[in-house]
Amino acid sequence: MFNRYYILIFILLQGCCNSSTLDSFEFVVLPDTQTYIEEFPEVFMKQMEWISENENRFSFVLHEGDITQNNSEEEWAFARNGFALLDGKVTYNLSLGNHDMGSEEGKFADIRNTTLANRFFNHANYVKHSNSIATFPKESIDNNCSEYNLAGEKWLVFSLEFGPRNKTLDWVNQLIQKHPNHHVIINTHSYMYEDNTLQDGDDWYLPQKYGIGKDEGENAVNDGGGIWEKLIKKNENILMVFSGHILGSGVGQLVAKNDYGNNVYQMLANYQKNVTGVEKGDSGYLRIVKVDVMAKSISVKTYSPWLDKFNTEPEHQFTFTNVKI
Repeated sequence: MFNRYYILIFILLQGCCNSSTLDSFEFVVLPDTQTYIEEFPEVFMKQMEWISENENRFSFVLHEGDITQNNSEEEWAFARNGFALLDGKVTYNLSLGNHDMGSEEGKFADIRNTTLANRFFNHANYVKHSNSIATFPKESIDNNCSEYNLAGEKWLVFSLEFGPRNKTLDWVNQLIQKHPNHHVIINTHSYMYEDNTLQDGDDWYLPQKYGIGKDEGENAVNDGGGIWEKLIKKNENILMVFSGHILGSGVGQLVAKNDYGNNVYQMLANYQKNVTGVEKGDSGYLRIVKVDVMAKSISVKTYSPWLDKFNTEPEHQFTFTNVKI
């Protein structure tokens, strides 16, 4: 009787500590690491080591794209070694940026060639460590969808290519329609500006300005405005959107209502070299996002494992309240 009593208590404690029964969860948003991998490799490795050391804290990691600077074998090998520290500890989802594709080293998104990304993060291994339930195109890491049960809710997390093609957005729409009771998070490299508006119009940041921008039909690329119109605003259950790519201040926020009257929380983060306020290019800041289902809030903190420092300025540390979760 004594032993059975303690066995029962042990089982109950195990159940209460399961991530799917907690009121909140945290994940890491990793902005563009391209200049770290090129010039400050020790900063990138410190980020990976810190995430690995906090494996029990974080549910997953989102990389916003531009993993590498020059899309070279050397840089991809280094990136893979860094993420290998997370294998079996924290799942990760990679969005490929304009610097992660091209016809050859140093040519950025002149064509949609992601051979090196797919070689160093081979599909089978990536699926294993990303919680993926679907990838597009098949046998490719260019776009992926992961599924999680967190804080008593079901979640789909998408990481999408630079300038998602029409057919990619169709793929995402179809998967969301098959999971109407899941909350959805979208992660893509290029989406919004530092002035808190969606990318649109005519400037060199846009995917349409790269070689891939010449594609038409189902392969035509989409900027932030296109992604909003064709994907985000038409789906009731998309809750958050994350992106990088933009310099200047490197940060932005936009809360907008979708076609169902629900708020969508959209965030830009970029802390690499040439971003305003990054003096030496080695800041190493990343974002810690906490979703609290009970409090109905999404809170964001910005922290650098390299500097062991939080950036507490309002544009780097903030909370959305009255979130419909």
